[in-house]
Amino acid sequence: MIHPTAIVHPGACIAEGVEIGPFSVIGEHVEIGAGTRVGPHVVITGHTRIGRDNRIFQFCSLGEMPQDKKYSGEPTRLEIGDRNTIREYCNFNTGTVQDAGVTRIGDDNWVMASVHIGHDCQVANKTIMANNVTLAGHVTVGDWVILGGMTAVHQFARIGAHSMCGGGTILLQDLPPYVMVSGNPAATHGTNSEGLRRRGFSAEAISAIKRAYKTIYRSGLTLDEARKQLAEAAVATPELQPLLDFISAAGRGIVR
Repeated sequence: MIHPTAIVHPGACIAEGVEIGPFSVIGEHVEIGAGTRVGPHVVITGHTRIGRDNRIFQFCSLGEMPQDKKYSGEPTRLEIGDRNTIREYCNFNTGTVQDAGVTRIGDDNWVMASVHIGHDCQVANKTIMANNVTLAGHVTVGDWVILGGMTAVHQFARIGAHSMCGGGTILLQDLPPYVMVSGNPAATHGTNSEGLRRRGFSAEAISAIKRAYKTIYRSGLTLDEARKQLAEAAVATPELQPLLDFISAAGRGIVR
């Protein structure tokens, strides 16, 4: 299943059933799980571990050293989970010792062409990143996030689960769970109600999330005042607790 023109280092750990296309290069410290398909002209290097049943398309660069001037050759890592689709020209960098030392991408993510995931990013599961999305270093992305094409995310920003960015968004602050934004700089446009409905959230929970959004963004309350109201509402609606936890821990401030 390895094309004769591919260059695979003898130290690489390649599981059964892996396909490696023509002219691809696999480095010494790379692990690739069963059923993963690597297209032609792909370079996978560094201390990189890739799980099962991923599809990696041509011209990707995975596991190259971080684009960080402080990097001095430390053996930092890139970890990619299972069942991800990684389209053409994507590049994912390893981490840095100034952070966790590892860049992580979870399971079942749909990553379109020319996406950059910078050093120390932590991407969860079932996300969609459209063409030319750029995550600067140290970005955290929750489950089920959708990032429209050419979205750019500032370093250290956090993106909460089930949120959504429209195409061309410039995200400079934390984006709370469930919230939709677009623009430069990002401005809020309600909650991702349709996405929540498709994922099995009850009508009651979606209504409570909409009320919470109005409390944060439309009531005129300060963020501390809104947080107190959310804490009371979360007792009856557990789906509000992730939103409350997120805004309570916002280091860069939230989009507001």
